[in-house]
Amino acid sequence: MEAGKGRGQTGRTDMTVGMIKDFHCGYDNFTGISADIVRGLDLQFPDAYVQSEPMARLAQAVKRHLNAAFCCLPYCHTTEGDAMGAKVVYGDAATGPRVREFAYRSLEEVLALPDIDFSRGRIHETLLACRRLHEAGEHVVLNVSGPITILATLVDITVVVRTALKNRALMQKVYARMGDNIFCYMEKAKAYGVDLLAYADPTGGVNILGPRLALHGVEDFTAGFASRMAGLADSGTMILLCPKSALALQGTGRATIREVPLPEPGMRYGEACIAMIGKVGLAAQMCIKNIDYRIKNGLFRELVLNA
Repeated sequence: MEAGKGRGQTGRTDMTVGMIKDFHCGYDNFTGISADIVRGLDLQFPDAYVQSEPMARLAQAVKRHLNAAFCCLPYCHTTEGDAMGAKVVYGDAATGPRVREFAYRSLEEVLALPDIDFSRGRIHETLLACRRLHEAGEHVVLNVSGPITILATLVDITVVVRTALKNRALMQKVYARMGDNIFCYMEKAKAYGVDLLAYADPTGGVNILGPRLALHGVEDFTAGFASRMAGLADSGTMILLCPKSALALQGTGRATIREVPLPEPGMRYGEACIAMIGKVGLAAQMCIKNIDYRIKNGLFRELVLNA
């Protein structure tokens, strides 16, 4: 089902075709947890990144500190890669999880890996933390990484780019395999109580891949995967698209923007997202990490996929 179909909403529609515009993101890198957030919580690191109970408490502490409308997990782009064998150093409050060295040398090796086991490891603990937060009455945002971002935790990004340029057929197989695992993660997250699924693939942006590979990424993965994600949206779940992905879909003519009126103007993006659950399928307004972003014109941007 296309996002936006059957919801009876009205609003302006616009489309930019012929160029994938980049979105400058200042939220890609983990900057650490400030001492003010963890003071008095008796949290140990890296336990708060790898165990569900302290992970959930940290998420609530971050929510209070930022005066956010939701709890957000995880705190890095390494969770999915970790579940696929990435060599991750979990770090501490100041540095956070990061890749120590690359575990694989080629995409053929990655393609031969087994599917992610969501019943064990940090990815399972993350899902359990989401359930804890949901049962505590919190709105929960799960940050889900796209295929290029995950691959960059497993192999050198130059290997990914070189392979994508020389062997598009192999890259298509990798996209399909990664997509199935990412989608399974999102399905499970929904079952564990996540109501806002935030999808982002910042390493797959046009600023890193260049126009040609970015276009291939839309054609071979993002367009189809966006349609799959839209099918997860319902009365209790909304998908939040990174602006980089939304602009790529718009720029290639795969999607348009519908502006949906909010209950009131000037709402912060987080509160607006919660208000639009069940009314919007694919949100394409702003990075969810931009806590203080306000929608001054009172119009919420929904991405509508073209047939």
